[in-house]
Amino acid sequence: MNDKTVFTSSQAGFDTTGLVSTNKVLKNTYMLLGMTLAFSALTAGIAMAMNLSHTTALVLTLVGFGLLFVVNRMADSAKGLPAIFAFTGVMGASLGPMLNYYLSLPGGPALVMQALGGTALVFFGLSAYALTTRKDFSYMGGFLMVGLIVAIVASIANIFLGIPALSLTISAAIIMIMSGLILFDTSRIINGGETNYIRATVSLYLNIYNLFIHLLHLLSVFTGGDD
Repeated sequence: MNDKTVFTSSQAGFDTTGLVSTNKVLKNTYMLLGMTLAFSALTAGIAMAMNLSHTTALVLTLVGFGLLFVVNRMADSAKGLPAIFAFTGVMGASLGPMLNYYLSLPGGPALVMQALGGTALVFFGLSAYALTTRKDFSYMGGFLMVGLIVAIVASIANIFLGIPALSLTISAAIIMIMSGLILFDTSRIINGGETNYIRATVSLYLNIYNLFIHLLHLLSVFTGGDD
């Protein structure tokens, strides 16, 4: 007799259902992230063309924080998609006045492009590392959260103190924290810790958003554009 033994993936110890589900979340997350970033760029361009004031930008940022809670509440329903586009659109528009300021500096356009390129390099590099190694970076969660809280408190304090060196330190710290969060959030998706692609997109979007802002600030200081 010529008997043949057939091994299924489950018999071999592989959970293909979980893998397919994780890959689907990852694919949907990156697709939605790309669309929301493009939409943010569009609204930022509109805000720049309208020459919105910094006060308006502050109001838009506050509105964005409110919409963030809306997105998280609606992430499990069909209303989550329009909510996340509303959130990212408002956050993109809030960047308009800041971008106009930096673009008005000597060498401003090159500065903004360097910040964009640096942000993309950091994001794709760290994402690729997390995807390739598939390491679990969940252990970083507590440390990153504490660091973020300290950075936020320091930022609020520096509004009143106005210490340039502290501002520079805060930006450097936030860049490190956002880099860690990219690893952490990507790892959560890969390892099934985050199964909602809308919430996953929001997390990665905020990482990129803050990374870009503070990298732009650091570059402007080092190049002497923001004295």
